[in-house]
Amino acid sequence: MATFLYKLGRSAFRRRRLVAFLWVALLALAGVGAATAPAATSSSFSIPGTEAQRAFDLLEERFPGAGADGATARIVFKAPEGQKVTDPAHKAVVEETVAALESGSDQIVSVADPYTTRAVSQNGSTAYVSVAYKVNAMELTDGTREALKQAGEQAQGKGLTVEVGGDALQTMPETGAGEIVGVVIAGIVLVITFGSLVAAGLPLLTAIIGVGIGVSSITALANVLDLGSTTSTLAMMIGLAVGIDYALFIVSRYRAELAEGRDKEEAAGRATGTAGSAVVFAGLTVVIALVGLAVVNIPMLTKMGFAAAGTVVIAVLIALTLIPALLGFAGDKVLGRKQRKGAEAGAGEGAATGEEAKEGKPNGGTRWARFVIRRPVLVLLVGVLGLGAIAVPAASLEMGLPDDGAKPVSTSERRAYDMLSDGFGPGFNGPLLVVVDGDKATADKTVSAIKKLEGWAAVTPATPNKAGDAAMITVVPKDRPSSVATENLVHDIRGATGDDVLVTGATAMNIDFSQKMNDALVPYLALVVGLAFLLLTLVFRSVLVPLKAALGFLLSVVAALGAVVAVFQWGWLGSLFGVEQTGPIMSMMPIFMVGVVFGLAMDYEVFLVTRMREAYVHGERPGEAIVTGFRHSARVVTAAAVIMIAVFSGFIGMTDQMIKMIGFGLAVAVLFDAFVVRMAIVPAVLALLGHKAWWLPKWLDRLLPNVDVEGEGLAKHVDGAGSEEKPDLVKV
Repeated sequence: MATFLYKLGRSAFRRRRLVAFLWVALLALAGVGAATAPAATSSSFSIPGTEAQRAFDLLEERFPGAGADGATARIVFKAPEGQKVTDPAHKAVVEETVAALESGSDQIVSVADPYTTRAVSQNGSTAYVSVAYKVNAMELTDGTREALKQAGEQAQGKGLTVEVGGDALQTMPETGAGEIVGVVIAGIVLVITFGSLVAAGLPLLTAIIGVGIGVSSITALANVLDLGSTTSTLAMMIGLAVGIDYALFIVSRYRAELAEGRDKEEAAGRATGTAGSAVVFAGLTVVIALVGLAVVNIPMLTKMGFAAAGTVVIAVLIALTLIPALLGFAGDKVLGRKQRKGAEAGAGEGAATGEEAKEGKPNGGTRWARFVIRRPVLVLLVGVLGLGAIAVPAASLEMGLPDDGAKPVSTSERRAYDMLSDGFGPGFNGPLLVVVDGDKATADKTVSAIKKLEGWAAVTPATPNKAGDAAMITVVPKDRPSSVATENLVHDIRGATGDDVLVTGATAMNIDFSQKMNDALVPYLALVVGLAFLLLTLVFRSVLVPLKAALGFLLSVVAALGAVVAVFQWGWLGSLFGVEQTGPIMSMMPIFMVGVVFGLAMDYEVFLVTRMREAYVHGERPGEAIVTGFRHSARVVTAAAVIMIAVFSGFIGMTDQMIKMIGFGLAVAVLFDAFVVRMAIVPAVLALLGHKAWWLPKWLDRLLPNVDVEGEGLAKHVDGAGSEEKPDLVKV
């Protein structure tokens, strides 16, 4: 592989104008496709095989045109202190709003007058108008949304407090300045690392191009592939982080080759052939983790995984082709002034710093590695016990999906949620829909059975369909939708009724979603970790190194989940991260973190340990190999981790609770994995294992193909081609 990538890098360097033109053309094509593609008309959310989904399917069959899974909205009215919404003046305002809604859109199924549906609180202070639509939230037209907003705005200023809530207002998550700040921090880190604006700019430029192509392609295909708004956000988050990191490693290697006196084309080829090999395998681990989300069998999650994986593939291809091409344009400018003078004099920084390697002057990575080797047991205990302590809150993990109650109080949806809770009880924000597959007698029997249970605030009479062979019952829980009490009520209803009674609604769907995620976690872990274990065994030609990598990853993920629980569920430091309402952790968070963080964690494992293996294979003792790996890789790996943390942290500033939680979780997970697991626990374990770390059964050694990540084949190829000097091997 190293030889092939070496040739690819040299070819891209020589044909840099063509390569740059092709990537820019691809970016333009994707941009035009995104700009001209029809807006996504659907973003369906289905959970195959669950009771909630079967209930929705039954509703569509027995109640055609009712829009059972359509969007909903509620306009909530609250009278001033001492007054009631039933007062004639206030009642007139509410009825005007009902009339405006009924004539505002042809996508509306029904508008419920609160005075005829008894949607007025007992003390008369609050009332709400329920609006049901024919289509789901993402299929609503701009005109329909505008009519809803205008109806609420027109009622304002007429003596009532008016707020609008419901999923009909669902829109793209609002982006803040956080993402830009993350990119700026990444740029600063790159400048500090390289000491050159040009070298720092290349990873940023190529990462932005890659993300632009990926996100534009997702936007262009959103209508055809039924992609949700969150898909592109997550693809951007992951693509930006890995795009910068992959380019960083190749640019760093190219600078090392230049500093050792090689000509530019040869340096580009060697950088692509050596560091590029590690980029390919690091990218493969990320892709495996993301594509593996398909085993959960939730279409939305599968699409998110495939879209993000596509963006990672683009990042890898750009690192292997566009980076060498741009290096051809940049020339010596990728080096700082001191390095350019040193290169001209035949000396330079080397893979970490060439003079250090020659003169033996230790850098920070060298000093840290020697400290760990002297005290491996102490470092291992501190690292494991520290992460273990942070992981403790994960034992209290409660999962669900965020609702309007998790939104900032500055939004109308959150204020409407709070007004409903105050006026009617928190359960009114998440009513359960019970679907009876039977006649009226069966439906009445079901109502009686539900009323014998605990935890409900209201149970409506059964509403049969025209054929009389099915009915709907609405059950309002006492507690809020995301509470444990409401989840218990759903399970109790299902347990107290027969197979012909199904419970659905947003709350029941969330419960089933969480259960499905729990059931899929172990198979997903087995698939992803198993495939990545095989891949790393192929790369490192060792059994214990991949095993250690997998166990370290699990430790960092559980610790990150503990931090997420502490902040978003318990509220510790919640105000610092903009958490205004604590609650259960998003259902997909654990499995999503497992997928994404595993792939990203393996990046550092590959980049750091590959150099150690190369040194060990070429005769260094285990301890010396660890020091060599840190001397050449620690600075760049540290910069890569800081960049990724900065990019992920930028998404904490978003208003969408799901994106905020994912950004925080991934940032913390990278922090733990890069700086505690890879930089401390890994060298400590390798020091304790010694020669055993690189053990591989002979029969397995014969079976595994040689992918040549160390670049031995490249050395023979270059020497055979008449190279003036024998090349250094991988210095990732």
